[in-house]
Amino acid sequence: MTQIWHKTELNRQAIIDQAHENTLVETLDIKITEIGDDFIKGTMPVDSRTKQPAGLLHGGASMALAETLASTGAYLCIDPEKYRVVGQEINANHVRPVTSGYVTGIARPVFLGKRSQVWEIKIYKSEEEFSDKTLCCISRMTAQRIDGGQQ
Repeated sequence: MTQIWHKTELNRQAIIDQAHENTLVETLDIKITEIGDDFIKGTMPVDSRTKQPAGLLHGGASMALAETLASTGAYLCIDPEKYRVVGQEINANHVRPVTSGYVTGIARPVFLGKRSQVWEIKIYKSEEEFSDKTLCCISRMTAQRIDGGQQ
């Protein structure tokens, strides 16, 4: 398999943790739990921070998890000394409700081009079993690479 990540394994988690400090990611308690050869996995609690008034996981919270995973993946694919990456478009289908516990998202690239990337994110009800039976949201995000490294 072709290596998609620009950053070495040794400094990936430190870069991610620092970037997520004092952001929505920290507020929603989104955690990056695994970086595989071609995917990023993360979790988010289903609690008072992420539920809508009806007691279900808020669709916007699912979108925040999806965008966090895809944006993190997109960032790890570029050279941050030369470029930045920004979300250009995101969509989602919420297919099952979640009322408690955790959700786990897995983001994988569908397309990695010079200037754009497309990521698919599947969000499941639990970490224990990943199947169509536990799928609660499927999302797709397009990221755009722009010139200008980190400030």
